[in-house]
Amino acid sequence: MDAVLTRPITITLVDDYDVVLKGLAHMFDDHRDRVVVAEIDANAELDDVIDVVLYDSFAQPESDQEQVAELVANPRSGCVVVYTWNLQPELVETALRIGARGYLSKSLPAPELVEAIERIHAGEVVVTPSPGRVRSAPGLDWPGREQGITDRESEVLALITQGLSNADVARLTYLSPNTVKSYIRSVYRKIGAESRTQAVLWGVRNGFAPDHRRIDHWLGGP
Repeated sequence: MDAVLTRPITITLVDDYDVVLKGLAHMFDDHRDRVVVAEIDANAELDDVIDVVLYDSFAQPESDQEQVAELVANPRSGCVVVYTWNLQPELVETALRIGARGYLSKSLPAPELVEAIERIHAGEVVVTPSPGRVRSAPGLDWPGREQGITDRESEVLALITQGLSNADVARLTYLSPNTVKSYIRSVYRKIGAESRTQAVLWGVRNGFAPDHRRIDHWLGGP
C-alpha cells in the first residue's frame, strides 16, 4: 500500500499587536513539519486559504465576539480557534456558539498547542480546562516585557492606551476593578509614570498601540 502523503497544517495568526504575534509564530519554529504559519494578520481579512485561524485575544475589545464571528464567516478560513488567558465558561460558550472550533489557553507549551491544533483540524472541538491564573507558555512575547511588565499588566496598559476606562478594562479582562487598579499602579512604578496621561503617552511610544498590519509568508510559509 502506498504511503499516505500528508502536508503541514497551514495557520494564520490574528491580533492587532505585531510583537505578540511574532512571539506566537516562533513557538511553531520547531514544529514546521506539522504546522506552518502562512500569514500574520493584524486585521480580520485573509489573503490565503487557511486550515486554522488562531485568534490571539491580547488587548482585544468587546470580548472578541465580533471579530471571531467575522473570521468564522470568512470563506478563506477553515477552523477558527481562540487563544487566550480568559477561560470563563460564558466566553467559551459564546465562542463555540458562533462557530469557533477551539478555545485554547496561553499556558499550553508549544507541543501541546500543536497537538490541540491538529485535533481541531481533524474535526474535534477542543477547549482547554480552566486552571485558574497561570503563567504564559515559554516563547510568548508582549509589549513591555523587556521593561519587566508582566503579560497581564501589558494587556491592561494596552487597553488604557486605547482609551478604555478602568471599568471597561475590568469588564473586558474579567478582572475585578481593584485588581485592574493594582496592575495600573504596578505599571506606573515600572515605567515611571505619575498619571494616566503619562502612562498612555509611554504606551504609544513603546508598542502598546495596535499595529494594524500584515506579515505574509512567515519564514517561507505558503
